[in-house]
Amino acid sequence: MPSQPQAADYSADPVILEVAAWLADPVKAADFPKTELRFRNDRWDKAVGLDGINDDKFTTYFGHFEPLPDNLKEPLAMRYHGHQFRTYNPDIGDGRGFLFGQLRDGSGRLLDFGTKGSGTTPYSRTADGRLTLKGGVREILATEMLEALGANTSKTFAIIETGEELQRGDEPSPTRSAVMTRLSHGHIRIGSFQRLAVLEEEDHLRALIDYSLKHFPGPLPPEDASGREEPAIILLHQVIERMADLAASYMVAGFVHGVLNTDNMNISGESFDYGPWRWLPSWAPGFTAAYFDQTGLYAFGRQPEAIHWNCGQLAISFSQIADRDALVGALERFGPLYQEAMANRWLWRLGVKPKGTESDTKVLEASEQTMRDAKIGPDEFFFQYRGGRDATGALADALKPYVTTDSDHPYWSEGAPVSMLIDEVETLWSAIAERDDWQPLYDKVAAIRRMGEALGAAPVPAGHL
Repeated sequence: MPSQPQAADYSADPVILEVAAWLADPVKAADFPKTELRFRNDRWDKAVGLDGINDDKFTTYFGHFEPLPDNLKEPLAMRYHGHQFRTYNPDIGDGRGFLFGQLRDGSGRLLDFGTKGSGTTPYSRTADGRLTLKGGVREILATEMLEALGANTSKTFAIIETGEELQRGDEPSPTRSAVMTRLSHGHIRIGSFQRLAVLEEEDHLRALIDYSLKHFPGPLPPEDASGREEPAIILLHQVIERMADLAASYMVAGFVHGVLNTDNMNISGESFDYGPWRWLPSWAPGFTAAYFDQTGLYAFGRQPEAIHWNCGQLAISFSQIADRDALVGALERFGPLYQEAMANRWLWRLGVKPKGTESDTKVLEASEQTMRDAKIGPDEFFFQYRGGRDATGALADALKPYVTTDSDHPYWSEGAPVSMLIDEVETLWSAIAERDDWQPLYDKVAAIRRMGEALGAAPVPAGHL
């Protein structure tokens, strides 16, 4: 079975108040014309002790944003800067979302409720602070699919339709509106540190590092690492480890995030904020998700490079308070950690046990060549050749010394894999837009979760949150 959320009691813990005075601004939620519950995550409401409340009360919290018990008294819009397509932008921050509350799960991990489409903030600029209902549906699909494929991702906790007609230049308008609540391990971005560094708020920079180490704990750097006792160096090593695994999880999933800006990089290593995402229809490193990514900066095959570059910006933010050679030493770990995570995750999804040797690399190389030759994508490849079945040629040779993991789940005997290609996404949305038929979406979520059960828990490194 995959890593399932365990039932827990509700446990509020708004620790963001330790740093909120200089990291966030109090805001108010929009007053929506209606609040109609469309999606409630019935797996994760149990993990935070909110499964016992009825839908009306649930909507009061996540549509009207009545404060949760013993939690934040008012929402907080987070302040941050960021590189957007590698151009530095100091004029950003939470423009259509806020931090609504914090709590602990049954294992003591800190979780945030963050929103999207909840109204304007001081950082909205000329935007309306809203989210399209289609954007909310796409967020459900992205997070459910990534969770099933073992990626460290935020969870779509609630989608509530809000009754407004929105004008958008990149899709048919007017279009329906929604407000989304995500559940995630924090909302401290690389851009949060960039802002403090640019403003030369060194005391606050150090305080945010301490906050991150306290509430998102991980292992110490390797014993031979330079500066391993410095808080900034410790945090950078932890972020590098998490980001290398995140990059590998995207590649093994065949997922293209589309907008890997530094303000979209969570130091917990958790993927979030899904806009123009896509899954690969075939193995194509140059495949892009965003029509506006004209240079292919965030193309599928360039995602590890992009995430590593973002880690470099975090190191630059720390350079005014930490030893530069030690920072560089941490950054140099990304490549080997990424390769290790790629091998472990790839062989996990293929259904064989990794050896930790060069033979793992040969399996990856043979797998990529098989996909190119057959013109198929990862979903079809991993399903067709699960456990090495039906493998021929170089792939069969590469898999000979491997032991197969348990593949008894009936999913593996079905005719086709669960996938998430754009045509199906549009079909699911059309059912809602044209007939207000939500059942195909709910059926798809159920199928995705069943695939996750068949795959089982993904291998994750120490310190994975």
